Amino acid sequence: MPAPRLLLALAAVASLPVSTLSQEQDMGRRSTVYAPRAAAATSQPLATAAALEIMQQGGNAIDGAVAAAAVLNVVEPHMTGMGGDAFSIVWWAETGDLFGIDASGRSGSGMTVEALRARGHERMPGSGPEAVTVPGAVSGWSALVERFGKLTLAEVLAPAIRIARDGFPVTPVIARQWGGAAERLAGDEGARATYLVDGERAPRAGEWMVNPDLARTFQRIADEGPDVLYGGSLGRELVDGLAALGGFLTLEDLAAHRIRWVEPLSTDFRGYTVWELPPAGQGIAALEMLEILEPFDLAGMGHNSADYLHHLIEAKKLAFADLNRYVSDPETMEIDPNALLSPGYVDARRALIDPDVAADRVGPGRAVTDSETIYLSVADADGNMVSFINSVYSSFGSGVVIPGLGFALQNRGAGFTLEDGHPNQVAPRKRPFHTIIPGFVTQDGEPVMAFGVMGGSMQPQGHTQLLLNMLIFGMDPQEAVDAARFRHLSGLRVAIERVSDEVAADLEARGHEIADWRRTDFGGAQVILRLAKGWAAASEPRKDGHAAGN
Repeated sequence: MPAPRLLLALAAVASLPVSTLSQEQDMGRRSTVYAPRAAAATSQPLATAAALEIMQQGGNAIDGAVAAAAVLNVVEPHMTGMGGDAFSIVWWAETGDLFGIDASGRSGSGMTVEALRARGHERMPGSGPEAVTVPGAVSGWSALVERFGKLTLAEVLAPAIRIARDGFPVTPVIARQWGGAAERLAGDEGARATYLVDGERAPRAGEWMVNPDLARTFQRIADEGPDVLYGGSLGRELVDGLAALGGFLTLEDLAAHRIRWVEPLSTDFRGYTVWELPPAGQGIAALEMLEILEPFDLAGMGHNSADYLHHLIEAKKLAFADLNRYVSDPETMEIDPNALLSPGYVDARRALIDPDVAADRVGPGRAVTDSETIYLSVADADGNMVSFINSVYSSFGSGVVIPGLGFALQNRGAGFTLEDGHPNQVAPRKRPFHTIIPGFVTQDGEPVMAFGVMGGSMQPQGHTQLLLNMLIFGMDPQEAVDAARFRHLSGLRVAIERVSDEVAADLEARGHEIADWRRTDFGGAQVILRLAKGWAAASEPRKDGHAAGN
């Protein structure tokens, strides 16, 4: 099979002699990881090690991805876990097909507009028990392993059970972020007991942490299967504890939960096909951004030049205006998602970009900007590839931990609106608008790359920038992940990493308001690229990311 054009471009980059970089320039720089058989890229070293461990024990990439996700519940609990939702795109080498899974949960049967307004809410609660929706992650983990895995769910959960029971040293970035949530955790009995040292403070970098409650919960799932949560004794403990706090979930809501196997959406861009999952996620915004940008001479503008950044920022505004207006639970969407990618529609949107003036407000709606999420990629010796994302939404989700269970419940209910007539208005047993999106790239029907960028509204922006770094500017995976990013915040406000005074002044002359990038989260990326033989993997330096292979 001929190497994809992207791989040929990267081969040229990779073949540059080491002497082109001075020792000083190379110090502290991560290199792309090259592996002959299997690779994993996650946001935490223990999760990457767990994925490789499981594959060495006879599992495949799907088993490894689920093992890594479970370990991240232990070591990066503010970002992810079984109290959240999961989404994945799987390249199944045996048949040469892409499969999508949406393991997101619905609202509780008591979550109504009337109930929330009766409690004095004028907008959706952002945290607490009222924001909790059905946690779908475990159902997704189980479905993936059952359909594609080589091992049992119990075998795949073993590393997470061991680490939760025996403990681990907290890594630096996670310790800092954990500390930022300490006051919030102190307000909930279960969260305080589970996540604060002596019930008083967050762990420090290098400090040993254990979570015996989570180890026991995982063991119950390993022994009894996911039904113990979705209608069984574990589910009963969860809903009883939540009801005492004012939540809306019932045991019947958990029992009625089902995952969705979905067909990914795609768009062609510069000889590649980019894949995202369909709504209720925001992946369609990344595809629309690429469609809008397709005709522009992006390479001629220059990477992260003022022209380049201006066009990307304006494309983001247009795509997000559509996202906020139209995307909701697919059962309540008013349009076919593909309508947002139709040539005539995209042409009309592109025509709204003024190359010299930044648009202040574009269309209706309000972008969701905060999210705590993990993204990981895993590939195996058989050629299977997994693009996987799991989230509890905000830091530690709702901030609610049912005592004795050991995990935080997500606050995905915050993704609804109380606005009358909006397709994303809250209603019983409805999926909220979702931010988390895995990505995938193929070329001529062959797999090229599993990729993702975590971080709320940063995700479509990050997907687009990462892809352009590689597809337009020929960066290798780690260079593409390391490159400075922008994040459009709202209105005219945008944050740009390491932006020069000259570029900032040019953008300000066009009307952009440059925010302090040091106070902005630019997300976390992981990438696995298929080589003619073997894999190339990259991890996020803005997190405690780690890519490795064997």
